[in-house]
Amino acid sequence: MSLTESELIKIRRQLHQIPEIGMLEFETQAKLIEIIRSMPQTYFEIKKWKTAILVHVHGKQQGYTVGYRTDIDGLPVEEQTGLAYASRHKGRMHACGHDIHMTVALGILSYFAENQPQVNLTFIFQPAEENASGGKQLYESGILGEWMPDEIYAFHDNPELPVGSIGCRQGTLFAGTCEIHAKFIGKSGHAAFPHRANDMVVAGAQFVNQIQTIVSRNVDPIQAGVVTLGHFSAGTIGNVISGKAQIDGTIRALTQKNNVLIQKRVRKIADGVAESFECKLELDLHQGGYYPVENNPQTTAAFIDYMKNTPDVDFIETLPAMTGEDFGFLLSKIPGTMFWLGVESPYSLHSEYFAPKEGAIIKGVNAMIGFLKKRQTVVGNK
Repeated sequence: MSLTESELIKIRRQLHQIPEIGMLEFETQAKLIEIIRSMPQTYFEIKKWKTAILVHVHGKQQGYTVGYRTDIDGLPVEEQTGLAYASRHKGRMHACGHDIHMTVALGILSYFAENQPQVNLTFIFQPAEENASGGKQLYESGILGEWMPDEIYAFHDNPELPVGSIGCRQGTLFAGTCEIHAKFIGKSGHAAFPHRANDMVVAGAQFVNQIQTIVSRNVDPIQAGVVTLGHFSAGTIGNVISGKAQIDGTIRALTQKNNVLIQKRVRKIADGVAESFECKLELDLHQGGYYPVENNPQTTAAFIDYMKNTPDVDFIETLPAMTGEDFGFLLSKIPGTMFWLGVESPYSLHSEYFAPKEGAIIKGVNAMIGFLKKRQTVVGNK
């Protein structure tokens, strides 16, 4: 029998208690392997890569593979939910709902472990979505090999949508992101003798102010972009001129073109500030695998059509979001679709109080089993 709702909820709570940071998901990997090994092994094979798990379900027809990806890592957040099954790992929490993601994937896999699919399925349990572009690392490792999907699907839970609802759209679902790390290095000195120092508080302030012009004056107003500088660190005391300033932030854009444009403007402004203040600049713009999540027109049309016309599915057409997701890298290599699963919570993703409603799990499992069954029939007849 495929996993029941009560079994899935139990699994989710077990996973919720053992969150781990990206590329260190050893306990999570072991628990997932234990659950997967308990399923019938007739149709599938398992491979591991670092903390990732790949499960390939052999279809009745060979030659075409549909992929399904889930992320498995947690966040460096101290849980404050007060739940009986709260995180046992101090300073670690599944505050982004990846425990929900994994549980839905296991539910889908348990069905196809007993019901051989028409075409191949590759399930990817991927590490390090939050911190280290795990999708990009896994793809570039070559581990997928002959199990490489011809198309691929994934979801993210959404606390703002009703429990179990499915949200999706054509085009860009999530923004591409890029980290900004800028250090300006001048010369410290006594506050009474500014002419003998090179004040990096002033230099950093100029950088922060000028950055605010990028979206308002360089990005097409019909399109979207965000530049947020969330950290500014300089100096130690009020009567000492600081010789260093560290500024960190993030870029968000709904197209890779605009992301690159904003990156270029950030670099130009940083170089200009360093030149005008005659200081040294260390600038790191790190995008990694966090490309915009751009849904493929064909797979997404099929996905939306199924969800809209299935009576048990509450489908909602959603707007783009400025959240980031490294599934965007996989979609830049493999056609596919990402969607939202509603988990209805008053607290946002990454909150220490985030507690998604578990009724979403079985709804997500059933919706995706139904879609994948129909999709296999379509691609299997090509």
